[in-house]
Amino acid sequence: MYYLGDDARYESMHYNVCKKTGLKLPAVSLGMWQNFGGKDNYENARAILLRSFDLGITYFDISNNYGMPKGSAEETFGRVLKADFARYRDEMIITTKVGYDMWQGPYGAGGTRKHIIASTEQSLRRIGIDYVDVLYSHRFDADTPLEETIAAFDLLIRQGKALYIGFSTGYSAKVMEQIIEIASRLGTPCAFHMSRYSMFNREPEAELQTLLHGNGYGSIAFSPLAEGALTDKYLNGIPAESRASKNAGNTTKYISEQAKLEKVVQLNRIAKGRGQSLAQLAIAWVLREGRSQSALVGASRVSQIEDSVAALNRLDFSSEELEAIECILRD
Repeated sequence: MYYLGDDARYESMHYNVCKKTGLKLPAVSLGMWQNFGGKDNYENARAILLRSFDLGITYFDISNNYGMPKGSAEETFGRVLKADFARYRDEMIITTKVGYDMWQGPYGAGGTRKHIIASTEQSLRRIGIDYVDVLYSHRFDADTPLEETIAAFDLLIRQGKALYIGFSTGYSAKVMEQIIEIASRLGTPCAFHMSRYSMFNREPEAELQTLLHGNGYGSIAFSPLAEGALTDKYLNGIPAESRASKNAGNTTKYISEQAKLEKVVQLNRIAKGRGQSLAQLAIAWVLREGRSQSALVGASRVSQIEDSVAALNRLDFSSEELEAIECILRD
């Protein structure tokens, strides 16, 4: 069926400015880590992508190694882009990442110019585009000088194959300080950092968020639902076929502790009092006070992305609510 985007797609989405670039990020973005690979149902993946765009989501987060087999999430997005989104390409921020293992041998991963350029070229072919809007370094490579990594990104930008660069897992505040200095010296448009951030993982609050905001960098929170732990899915135990039942990711770690399960129950009470689902509360919380410009969520069905975007209907927090949440998390 021929797709036309919803004419009202920009009316209810919130967009937050990344001060360093002026680029506006949707408060909720879609991540394609799970459910978009070659072994997943294509029509379901397509339906999630189309509905996301209709809801005003313009930021689509992919990586070279997402999907089974690796790279197939990029291919899925490329297929939908060609069939449905072609006319809307300039309304989208399409990202991908480099760094993790993609092929055999010493150059299939890391932060070298060799890997970064080869991996980016492969990703562009899989997606079927000439450039990505944001190219991320997915992991910190201690064996490669930061100057080498930034210079490789800088070359790709000057070739028109990426517009901005960003950094993700493993790039601490200390390392980001060095990156900011190098990128500034080279004139490289480095402007984004993506970190795991949720009520159950507050590490970025210590130093990283202050550094990013002080330099105008966009801060994107991935896994704001703690890989499903901060949803109503586990309020009554671990359901069959859930991620935790398969010991996948970090979900088991979050909900295997009785204390964490008790926190989930208490947080759910606060969410209900606000007229929200627990997932909506968790998303609103990572966006509070401008701590994150966007909450990056995943989805296995359309209703999940609808529920996530509905969090934007209630972003305000009273001081009493914030203190109650702090008490739960602190205990």
